[in-house]
Amino acid sequence: MTANHTPHATRERVIDMETVGRRRTMKADRIAPLLTAGDPLADAVIAEFDLYGPEARRALDAGLRKGLARLDERPPEAVAALLKQVETTPDWVDPLMLHRGDVVSLSVPPLWFGLCSITSALVHACASPAGARQLIRTDRPTPTISRRLVETGVWARQTVRPGGLLRGGPGYVATVEVRLRHARLRAASLTDWNMGAPGLPIGQLDMARTWLGFTLIAFEALAAVGIDITGEEEHHLYRYWSYVAHLLGLDESLYKDVADHADARRLKDLLDAVTAAPDDGPRAATAALVGAQAHTTAHAPGAILPEEQLRDLLHGVLRRSLGNLAADRLGIPGVPAATDLMPLISTVNRQARYWQTFSPASAQAARRQAAEEPGPGPGPEPIAVVLPLGIALQRGTSVHRSATPTA
Repeated sequence: MTANHTPHATRERVIDMETVGRRRTMKADRIAPLLTAGDPLADAVIAEFDLYGPEARRALDAGLRKGLARLDERPPEAVAALLKQVETTPDWVDPLMLHRGDVVSLSVPPLWFGLCSITSALVHACASPAGARQLIRTDRPTPTISRRLVETGVWARQTVRPGGLLRGGPGYVATVEVRLRHARLRAASLTDWNMGAPGLPIGQLDMARTWLGFTLIAFEALAAVGIDITGEEEHHLYRYWSYVAHLLGLDESLYKDVADHADARRLKDLLDAVTAAPDDGPRAATAALVGAQAHTTAHAPGAILPEEQLRDLLHGVLRRSLGNLAADRLGIPGVPAATDLMPLISTVNRQARYWQTFSPASAQAARRQAAEEPGPGPGPEPIAVVLPLGIALQRGTSVHRSATPTA
């Protein structure tokens, strides 16, 4: 990490300290250090992997699945420290919440979870030039983008499933693996990163963008297709994903006060204030993400829309969820009114969700039907269609519609 660094022609990040200083949620003296903050525990594990080789890797794998106390031999120091941190469950975590899983994300039908949640989350992450640079590292970005879509979808479903984040569960293990992948990317990037420019690659602020992608950004995209959630569901969502942030190694100050979409928007505004405007990298990454998702969905079993229409649909979702100004900066084209399917889709989804949550009986029937349908992926994975909270969402219950930003 002390090797010489090749300067970049342009700065990877910019920071408006005056704007940040006016934020009530986090002052400039707090956000500035996070520009160059990584994840010391995970970074140290990567160093031990390089030093000890497969022995350290096997120790971590065993520790994640069995627990630190059940290992036959004491693992290397950094591996032990990371295991101790992820096994220390914060006192605000409700064990029943982990057994239920992310009940809000599980309420989203698999098709829309993939099209809206996964795509918009990755587009938001790569809207930062620093993030896009990590996503497109070759002259042939399409295979990398397609693989990232699949990997992200698998991780997200493992993370939200009931019991997925319990110690040793698939989401628990996969989330720590994502954390270590970030650390590996940081280590690789530092060999040619301009350390004089603010912004560590895949550091705390990039991880915060990723976290917002699967909370605020994903559900603004879902709202664009008529899948709204209530204020109570927002609180469930952020409580669950706060624990995901803990496992990802995110600085607690970035997420501890985020309890709903309004709080998340304030954090997003703060991150946007310290992030450079999109350049050719984010625009290329966005186009590749949309193209790969449209291609994959159009060729999936049971597909009902051709690739071109799916691409238009994704453009419409992203423009409504990100706002016209941000969409223009990312090169996301508008959709002609004559071919825009969004009004019809949002109406159908909103009506379907209303009847599915009309009464406890209808909600139970919808969950039972969804459980019999395999989700997308390598094997059957039932995904509920409505919120499995045991809460009667009676007719006339007010639904908080996530605001869609405009230019």
